[in-house]
This record gives sequence, structure tokens and C-alpha cells, in this order.
Amino acid sequence: MAASTYVPAHVQHHGAVAAPDGRYAADIRRTEYGIPHILAKDHGSLGYGYGYAFAQDNLCVMASWAITLRGERSRYFGPEAMSDDPARPAPNLVSDVYYKSIHASGVLRRVLAGTAPHGPSKELRALVDGYVAGYNRYLGDTGVDRLPDPTCRGKDWVGPITATDVWMNLLDLGQLAGSSQFKEAIVGAEEGDEQERGPAPGSNGWALGREATRSGHGMLLADPHFPWNGIRRFYQVQLTIPGVLDVSGGSLYGTPLVQIGHNASLAWTHTVSHAQRFTLFKLDLVKGDRTSYLVDGRAEPMGRQEVTVTTRDSVVTRTLYTSRYGPVLAEGWSDESAFALADVNAANLRFADEWLAMAAARDVAGLREAQETYQGMPFVYTLATDVAGTAYFADASAVPHVTDAQAERCVKQTMGEAYVLDGSTSACLWGSDPDAVEPGIFGPARQPRMIRADYVANANASPWLTNPEAPLSDYPRIYGNVRKQLDLRTRVGLDMIDANRPFTLEKLQSTATGKRNLSAEIARADLMALCRAEPVLTASDGRRVKVRPACKVLARWDAHARLDSEGAVLWREFFTGLDRPSPEGEPQPNIWWRVKFDPERPLTTPRGLDRNQPVVSLALADAVQFFQDNRIPYTLTPAQAQRYGSVPLPGCTEGEGCFDRVRMRGPLGADGRYPEVDTGSSFMMAVELTPRGPRGRTVLTYSLSANPASPHHADQTVLFSRGQWVTERFTEAEIKADPRLTTTTLRG
Repeated sequence: MAASTYVPAHVQHHGAVAAPDGRYAADIRRTEYGIPHILAKDHGSLGYGYGYAFAQDNLCVMASWAITLRGERSRYFGPEAMSDDPARPAPNLVSDVYYKSIHASGVLRRVLAGTAPHGPSKELRALVDGYVAGYNRYLGDTGVDRLPDPTCRGKDWVGPITATDVWMNLLDLGQLAGSSQFKEAIVGAEEGDEQERGPAPGSNGWALGREATRSGHGMLLADPHFPWNGIRRFYQVQLTIPGVLDVSGGSLYGTPLVQIGHNASLAWTHTVSHAQRFTLFKLDLVKGDRTSYLVDGRAEPMGRQEVTVTTRDSVVTRTLYTSRYGPVLAEGWSDESAFALADVNAANLRFADEWLAMAAARDVAGLREAQETYQGMPFVYTLATDVAGTAYFADASAVPHVTDAQAERCVKQTMGEAYVLDGSTSACLWGSDPDAVEPGIFGPARQPRMIRADYVANANASPWLTNPEAPLSDYPRIYGNVRKQLDLRTRVGLDMIDANRPFTLEKLQSTATGKRNLSAEIARADLMALCRAEPVLTASDGRRVKVRPACKVLARWDAHARLDSEGAVLWREFFTGLDRPSPEGEPQPNIWWRVKFDPERPLTTPRGLDRNQPVVSLALADAVQFFQDNRIPYTLTPAQAQRYGSVPLPGCTEGEGCFDRVRMRGPLGADGRYPEVDTGSSFMMAVELTPRGPRGRTVLTYSLSANPASPHHADQTVLFSRGQWVTERFTEAEIKADPRLTTTTLRG
């Protein structure tokens, strides 16, 4: 049977979908750090309990995001203020026009009209409806004027949410690596508006098989690097319907599903995939008609959308255009040509049912079958392991079906890594595979996959070196490169696995939070030699700088980014300063390495510093000069320089080769402080799967609640700062054994 109609028996959802009497019933049990464990008799009730619990902790974030998804930010916050999109904020007017256009397109209505696997299953629909009802129950019981979070207490933009808001949030999540990046390009920006790029999602993920663990059972490390503020934060939750579903892990705000987690015998995580999520099509316009384009020599008129947005003071109407490929970009449009965006996730909600089916799978085989049924992962790799110690990796995500041969024929140019295809011929439309659930995507047989008994790992690199002992290369180029230089975070992660296996759960925890800085390990010796040879260097402004005192601090530094690592920040300012344009303004990446990249030795090259490159001396002189001019001690530590709220944080940046990275939106200030950390390790989970049940350790780096008045606003952040973890409570006995257990019983 075709994949589009066949749902394997063991990945079908079983059990009651909604209560027979139409009433919801759920228990919210909260253990230490406020972590909720939702117990319910059916999917609708499970969503009800989850929506209520989430609203208790984070109602203001969802209330604001609902206004965004409806295209109403200009009405409440003004058209020029920036939206609350943590990954790709835009002026409110641009954001409103963009989301109004999605509503007007009818895409959500069409997807919801479908049946599984193309449209949502009845279980997922019940979860969403229950989630909405639970959220609104809490808001109704509490009242807008009595909300505990001062962020939105008494605000006129706070109100009940609808199922459409939740479905739109899921649809927008799927487009995070596609259409959502093009808001201003689609709408057209006013002169002077520049879209601000938020923190880029990333992740580390390890799935350890029986040959890489001391116990011979599977272990998993999840370390997603998502924004620390806004709707793309993770919420920690356990969702249980006895005999049907029992899953614990990280759930992105506003979704009634666990995206990264485990059940009794299976654990999985995701990292952001290297594959392209969209292509652009270059349109050849009809001479004298800027709104018609040629396909196979025939003129096709563009579709036209009139989008109206209400602002505080007026009503604004914008005209958008569409093509057979997708929306036409307002940017880059001339009398001769224009560009259209084709997003593989433009109408994809399959991933939501896929996560639900994965949560119910018992082993890697069941997870794999769930992925082959729905084929909906939007932009992530999957890494998984089970109690038998089978390690699994796949880019099972939706990828535009552009073969290498088609790329050779049809790619007119590239924008970054994205293909720009020839839109003037139907021969360049996306293809399809017989095992694909929908046309236009690659089927499972073409996806990069690996099953191992030792391990699979990824840190947002291509699939190539998922396991260096068995490189992957037989996949279309649109999935990612091969034999290309690895980033330092990928290298340090693979080295950490090699140096520490076989793992125990405790060793897995300590390894993940070890705070190694790979750039220092492979380059500091050459910098010290430069310091000895030239104790006075010339900075970019021509001033002479004595660097020897700073170099003495770097020589004593422990080459880690712990809270008290003296010299860690000085190294960062030096090393990140190497990445600068030439005097002519041209990029010059990697010129400072002494040993250049060798594809035959990808795990050990490049390395060392080429002291003959002027950029090395300039970077050191400029960093030391900045510290001297601002009277910042060379011994400045991460604890002194970087914080989240009032909590000092360890860690360093991805560019330095740090595993559990942190990122700040802005440079080091004259006061020796960075702007607040805005992304990095977010929901960390180390779990060992044993025949007696899972042993889990977790830490939610920014804590459970965005409400600054909540006792769970920063309690886990303090743990993360200290390198500590929460011992997970998964079984009924573990939950009931918590002396701080509280239970809220909901009926409605």
C-alpha cells in the first residue's frame, strides 16, 4: 500500500480520544522545581490539564504570541515596534501583514480538512481542543486583572485563545527554517527598516548504543540550543494516559506535545538539520507586465492578495503576490525578473502526529516506522536509542525533492546555501519519490540514515560524520555537504565521545557540562609563542600595546569556560577577533590556521595559529587594548561577564569550539559585561534506559516560568550555573515519593 494511506498498527494511536460524556478530567501533579506531570484518562483531558498547567506558568508569553499569529500587533503595540518573534523579529506592521496573508491564503483550513497522515489525527485534534480549553479555564478562573505575571496583568490584549491559534503556532513552528525567515522579503520593508536576526536555533545530540555504555543499554544526551526568551522556549512536562501514553521531556511553548524526550524504553532528541527547507524560483516576467511570468513559454498571471491591518491610528492595506511556486518576494523584483519562495513546510502539520506516534513507540524500530508513516519532521535530524542499545540517526525531515542532476540543470544561482531554480520551465519543479507521503519531498529510501551499536552524534553539521567510523556520503547535496571543514563545536563533541566511552549516566552528565574550549586546546600554544617573541604589538589604530601581562593570564588559564575560569573572556575576545575582513573589506575565513583543513583528517584539522598572518597579532593587540582602555582585568571570568537575569553563567560561544554554548546579542561592554544571554543550551536531558525503567537527569536552563514573580523563574537557572541537574521523576512511585508533591484536580 502507498505510504499515504497505510498507518502501521503499532504506531496508530490507541485508547480514548475524548471522554464519553464530553467532560474533561485531569490531575496536575507538580514535583520539585514546579515540574508538572499531567495524568488524564483521554487525549482531550490530557490537553486540558496541560493547557491549564502551562497557563499557570507562562500565560503572558502565549497571550502575546496569539496576537502575533492573528496579525494584530500593530493594533495593540503600534506598527513600528518589533514583534515578539524570538528567532526572526520584524516590525509589527510587517509581521501583521505576513500572518494575515497566511490566514487569507486558506492553507490552514485546507490542512485541517485532511485526514491523517496528511491532516491531524483525531487524537491530536482532541489534544489541541483540550489544551485550549484548559488554558482558557485558567484565565477564566483567575481573571486578567488578577494574573500573577505583571508582564500582562490587566492588559487589554490578553484574552482567551482558540484552536486556530494553536494550529497556527504549529504551522509557524514548521516554517521556522523557511517562510518565517522571509517576512520582510515577502511583505516589503519600509525604507530604513532592517529585520533583526534573533538567536539561531541549534543543538547537540548523542544517541549511545550498547557498545558505548557501561551497562550495555541505550543512553541519550539531548542539548537543544533554542532561544531563552519567547515562544520558542521549552517547557518541561510529563504526559500520561495510563496504558496509552507516558512520555516526559521538553515541549515547545504553545504546543501540546513533547518534542524531545523519552518514555519507558525509548529516548530521542533532535538537532537542526543542514538540509535546505526551501528553494527560490527565479521568474522571467512578461515584457511590459510585472505581474505575469513565463512558464514553458506561456504567460501565467500572479495571484493577488489584498491584506488589511488595523493599527492604533489607521487601517493599512498592502498588496501581496503569489505564484504557482509560492509567495513572490517584494525584494529583488525588477521589470525583468522576480523571485518566488517555495517552502517545503508551507502546508505541513504532519510532524505533530509524528511526535505523538514517536512518544508511543516502544523502540527504535517503532520510532522509525512512525517517521516513515508521517514524514513530517520540519527542520531537524532525529537521534534515538532504546533499552536494547540500538542507536539511530536520520534526517527524516521534509526536504525539497531536488536531485543533484536537477540542481545541475536548474540552479540559476544560490543565495547563501539555498538553491535558486529556473522558474521558467516546469522541468525544474520539485520531483517526488514513490515512497514519499506527499509529492515534492524525498521519500525515506533517499534520506541519510544510520543504525549503530556504538553511537551517533550531531551538532548541526551535515550527516557526513554522524559517526566518523562510518561516514555518510550517499545522499543528495541538498541534505548537506561532505568532506567539508567541521565547525569546532562538532569536533569537540566527537572528541568528548571518543575520550569518555564507555559511558555511565554520571559520566555522561559531567562530560556534557565540562566547559571545554577547543580553540584554546588547539591554538593557545602558538599564541604563547607569539607573546614570547613579540611582547609589544601594534593594534588596528596604530597604537603599540604591551601584551605580555595578558599573555601570562592566558598561559595560566585552565582552557575551560567555568564560572571562575580566569582568562576565558580575554581568550574569547582575541579568538573571535580573528574573524575579520581584509583591509579591502573582503572576508578571509580561516586564514589564521597554521595547519589547514585536510578532508582526510577532519577531526584534527585545522589547528594551530599561523603567526605570520597579521590578523593574529592584530586580534591579540586589539583585545588587550580594549581591556586596558576600559580597565577591565585580564582575569575577567564568565561569572563576572555573562548573566541571565541576576544569575551568573558559565560557558563560551560556538565559534570558540564550546559544546554547551551560550550566546549574547552584542559585544563585551566597557563595563566588562556582555548583554544578557539569549540562547544556548536550553533543555538538557541525560537519560539511561534500563529494563527496570529510565534513569533521567534534566535541567531547564532558563527555568520553568517566564513570570518574574514565580518561584520557578530562575531556580533551575541557578542549578545550570552550578553544573547541577534535576533527578527526574518518571514512575508513579518516584512522583509520589516527592515530599513537595502538590496535586491539582481539574474537572470541566
